[in-house]
Amino acid sequence: MKVLITGATGLVGSELVSQCHEKGYAVNYLTTQKNKIVSKQNYQGYFWDPTTGEIDANCLDGVSTIINLAGSSISKRWTNSYRKEIIESRVNTLELLRKTLLEREGHTVKFLVSASAIGIYQDSLSHYYTEDNTNVDDSFLGEVVSLWEKKANEFKSLGLTVAKVRIGLVLSKDGGALPEMAKPVKYYVGSAFGTGEQWQSWIHVADLAGIFIHIIKYRLKGVYNGVAPNPVTNAKMIKEIAKALDQPLFMPNVPKFVMYTVLGKMAYILFASQRVSSKKIEEEGFVFNYVNICQALGAIYDSGTKCVDDKSNVTKQFVS
Repeated sequence: MKVLITGATGLVGSELVSQCHEKGYAVNYLTTQKNKIVSKQNYQGYFWDPTTGEIDANCLDGVSTIINLAGSSISKRWTNSYRKEIIESRVNTLELLRKTLLEREGHTVKFLVSASAIGIYQDSLSHYYTEDNTNVDDSFLGEVVSLWEKKANEFKSLGLTVAKVRIGLVLSKDGGALPEMAKPVKYYVGSAFGTGEQWQSWIHVADLAGIFIHIIKYRLKGVYNGVAPNPVTNAKMIKEIAKALDQPLFMPNVPKFVMYTVLGKMAYILFASQRVSSKKIEEEGFVFNYVNICQALGAIYDSGTKCVDDKSNVTKQFVS
């Protein structure tokens, strides 16, 4: 199998490339930076620039599956111009891929798996969200994900099978949110945000890449949540980070207004609460390596912390 990956040099993409190679899959990838183009037997880079519509269509040669991870980070201040970039970096990249497939006669692509996000689910302390939920969060993130998924669905008109992975908080020591969350803890000023009761549906980066691999291996279609089985509250997350780092926590919770003053509207992501189910992908046979937060953080930080099975967090006991 040969796959084409957008966002291959990012946090999730790098792990996905590694797992593809472990499975014996050849990888083509698209990059906006020419100095990141590599040419190897099973790893071939191609240039594209979605802002201008430029793309090397040879990236499709021999490809049966496209895995789309492209999109600007949401962890920057949401100015009006950057909000536009967040949307366009997702919608325009998919549109460029769609047009390229339309114009490329004889291409062999049959399958698209696109990243999405759990930000589409409504902010709630009590709801338990499955992929069947149809309500969209009344927020900028809800708008972003709705447009993102709508654009991905347009590939069905080309005869492609389409799957979407709604990604939660990705945990890795190499980037993403975790190092930023851990930084205050390391300097003895770590604390929960607001009440700390907001739910955080997380996933270890290796399991997330594994979900993409599972989907392309078994040609699954539709929407799948890219989250681990046991979400935790923000207070629990910070507590477990401190435990993994063997650091004390004694600071009071950070008030909501403080973070909005510092970060502006982007602070919404710190307080939004989405408790999300992983049951659907598990029913398709996927087995998680990291099912609880203590286990995941212990592996990331190699802390050797003993994990206690917290039955109160077990997803199977959640009710809608």
